[in-house]
Amino acid sequence: MHIKIKYFSDELERLTYIDGKSDWIDLRAAKEVSLKKGEYGLIPLGIAMELPKGYEAHIVPRSSTFKNFGIIQTNHMGIIDETYCGDNDQWFFPAYALRDTVIHMNDRICQFRIMEHQPVIEFDETSSLGHEDRGGYGSTGKN
Repeated sequence: MHIKIKYFSDELERLTYIDGKSDWIDLRAAKEVSLKKGEYGLIPLGIAMELPKGYEAHIVPRSSTFKNFGIIQTNHMGIIDETYCGDNDQWFFPAYALRDTVIHMNDRICQFRIMEHQPVIEFDETSSLGHEDRGGYGSTGKN
């Protein structure tokens, strides 16, 4: 699959897979951002893409983002669909700081993958699903 990508800065490292580790692709801060504890900020990711019709990008924090930078993604997962593809439709990471922090240019703060849109679903109402109960929400235990 080939996807058109626009970089907003020549200083931003280009997107690549981390060989053999994951099919997610890391995204980097496109400028230095300072946040004080309790502040919210949009961290520019320095890219725009033309996703194929019928696809969307799912953006989530890297597993080390909270530990390294003390920020969380305010919407927990970002969704960018194929209509967000204009020359100025830059991707951002909406961050909330849980401590004072500085995110530097090219720091890897989040990751994304491209997914097909969910198929059209029709719901068939029933009074019973006909299966044994598992034991309720959170019932898989600690081990």
